[in-house]
Amino acid sequence: MGISNSKKTLILFQLILQLTLIHSAITPQSSTEFIKSSCSSTTYPRLCFSSLSVHANAIQTSPRLLATAALSVSLSSVKSTATQILKLSHSHGLPSRDVSALDDCLEELSDSVDSLAASISEMPKLRGTNFDLAMSNVQTWVSAALTDETTCSEGFQGKTVNGGVKGAVRTKIVNIAQLTSNALSLINRIADLH
Repeated sequence: MGISNSKKTLILFQLILQLTLIHSAITPQSSTEFIKSSCSSTTYPRLCFSSLSVHANAIQTSPRLLATAALSVSLSSVKSTATQILKLSHSHGLPSRDVSALDDCLEELSDSVDSLAASISEMPKLRGTNFDLAMSNVQTWVSAALTDETTCSEGFQGKTVNGGVKGAVRTKIVNIAQLTSNALSLINRIADLH
């Protein structure tokens, strides 16, 4: 004896209603609280929250969406910083050592962009039997991006580079390195939860 079509329709309707109620229970406030709570375990929680809370509606309460958003914010920031450094490198009157340091930094940031973009592309693969391999790839690429950003920053230490150039670049690089560090923390949290 099977279930009648009217009972199937009723069960389906009840299921849809329950899913709708569950989805509507995820309010922007609960999304924001989720982001705040998740960011509290990162190295730079204030920066994490301020950079990701604007995406609360898209993130909802998903650790995977949160980490992907963090990667996207980091990638966008690296690209913006690279554009600013490129403009700075074309400034007239810069000593050749400053231009060289800026060019080296741009190369590192280009590698960082590639690593972060690859990580974002890999995030949807964090499922089923592919989880461990995909997670390893993401962690490796985000760590490589962070290393590239740190290497760029190290090129501006010491007295060999003009103080104005050094200050302008290091502040931006520190910011993107902190964003990337936070993204890595959120990714590691997904690995821990798995």
